[in-house]
Amino acid sequence: MRLIDVSVPLRHGMPTTPGEPVVALTLAHSLAAGDVANVSRIDMGCHSGTHVDAPLHVLDGEPDADDLPLDPLIGSARVLDLTAASGTLDGAALDKARLPRHVERVLLRTRSERPWDHPEPEPSVGLDEDGARRLLAAGVRLVGIDDLSVGDIAAHRLLLRQQVVVLEGLDLCGVAPGRYELLCLPLRIEGSDAAPARVLLGID
Repeated sequence: MRLIDVSVPLRHGMPTTPGEPVVALTLAHSLAAGDVANVSRIDMGCHSGTHVDAPLHVLDGEPDADDLPLDPLIGSARVLDLTAASGTLDGAALDKARLPRHVERVLLRTRSERPWDHPEPEPSVGLDEDGARRLLAAGVRLVGIDDLSVGDIAAHRLLLRQQVVVLEGLDLCGVAPGRYELLCLPLRIEGSDAAPARVLLGID
């Protein structure tokens, strides 16, 4: 099986969702300064780069990142081509992209080509409530997207209230539509509303 890394490298100063903390990577200790080892320090929001949202993100009292279910994070997934869609991804856009009638894991490749590489935020492409309801009707347990956010606040609440795993900040450039094996491993962070993740796609 060939593995494709679709997670985004974290780096100092990388773009994040407007208003959220920027990523700062510094040396706490360094060989150049006479220390016995290089020790890096990172200061960032938990929604930086590739990450998984926990229900706590938009719903007080709901599970945190340490309580994310494991089953949806590993298994067969479908990559859908939504590069022709602009703005809102509603149910019609998903149907046009051939969303299967029954599917557990869906990754949405949009026209948001590597938004973390652009210093100025570009117009976002994401789900609205109608799109989120269409995914729920298909039995989706995990939805991922290559944008900084899966969609508007209504879509977030609808998906996370139903315990659907929300995976944001994927690098799907060059990934063709089709079936893959997904391996998504978010960090265990108690009390957090999100967790950075390493995400791989496997293909025969």
